[in-house]
Amino acid sequence: MVADLNVERARELTNGECEVVSDANLVVTHPDIDIVIELIGGYGIAKDLVLKAIANGKHVVTANKALLATHGNEIFKAAQEQGVIVAFEAAVAGGIPIIKALREGLTANRIQWIAGIINGTTNFILSEMRDKGLDFNTVLQEAQRLGYAEADPTFDIEGVDAAHKATLMASIAFGIPVQFDKAHIEGITQLQATDIRYAEQLGYRIKLLGITKRTPHGIELRVHPTLIPSRRLIANVEGAMNAVLVQGDAVGATLYYGKGAGAEPTASAVIADLVDITRLFTAEPGHRVPHLAFQPDAMADTPILPMSEITTSYYLRMHVADKLGVLAAVTRILADSNISIDAMLQKEPAEGESQTDIIMLTHQTQEKFVDEAIARIEALSTVIGKVTRIRLEELE
Repeated sequence: MVADLNVERARELTNGECEVVSDANLVVTHPDIDIVIELIGGYGIAKDLVLKAIANGKHVVTANKALLATHGNEIFKAAQEQGVIVAFEAAVAGGIPIIKALREGLTANRIQWIAGIINGTTNFILSEMRDKGLDFNTVLQEAQRLGYAEADPTFDIEGVDAAHKATLMASIAFGIPVQFDKAHIEGITQLQATDIRYAEQLGYRIKLLGITKRTPHGIELRVHPTLIPSRRLIANVEGAMNAVLVQGDAVGATLYYGKGAGAEPTASAVIADLVDITRLFTAEPGHRVPHLAFQPDAMADTPILPMSEITTSYYLRMHVADKLGVLAAVTRILADSNISIDAMLQKEPAEGESQTDIIMLTHQTQEKFVDEAIARIEALSTVIGKVTRIRLEELE
């Protein structure tokens, strides 16, 4: 049985081989249906239907990362109580089987960190900006024309879509409840072509990464533009493709690459979930792999760290007056904040100009120290405008 508001169109697509209805409630309550596939999206009616399906003893397959990232704890708890499965391979990275890899393939590993290019729209935009030297708005319009970006691309370009996916991967990797509200989210709308060019000169490429790490003090969960060494495989993932890099203590680094969106990759993951549920249909609920890899009573209460407490390296670009002592003043502020410089690029001012750019790469430090240093640098009379800060990950 298929539920679709456009009944006639659905009947054409199914060639009359199954019953088509306009009310999805008929599907989730039908006594002869064992598995419900939810491909509606969003948090509203989709949540109601999924919970109703579970309450009626149906297994659920969904591609709805937004729903699971925000209401996953409630949904998985309901499924556990009813002894049914909620499968969601299609919710993260499209046709790449990253959920199965994290939950089952890497079960012998203690996952240390995950870094993923998990939004094809933003990766296409960044690839075009780098290849063609175009600004963000120009490339966004091209992405919309080609169908890579929606008419309203906010969830993609502001990093929300990637954060939904990173949240789910963090829960599976580290055995913590779903906590999307604690993820740090930055998109690519403020990224300048200038910084992409400078990053290239320093041997890096900029990607929008979803990053989650296990640290002695808590879990990092963040999405933001990130400099990656250009020699890394993941730095060379171009266009609308996705890639997820996972670091485990036993296996080391493993990279998963492929199409992260689209009808066929999504269908591939949905059918894989259907096959898994069918195989496990007669298994006792206690003998199945838990939704988030860990049994509900074994979930950790490890905190998600605030951004001020995360540790990484940084790219800093400042536009300054071409005067004696400017560089010394900046380096003194950084030294006072215990921030050491790894590399620096100082551009010669254009002919007739009295301003130039200074670009610095730092060694690892805490975000709060960088916040303090940037505030002091921006207060200098010789620094013009805001300091551009982009985080840097070596991914070693």
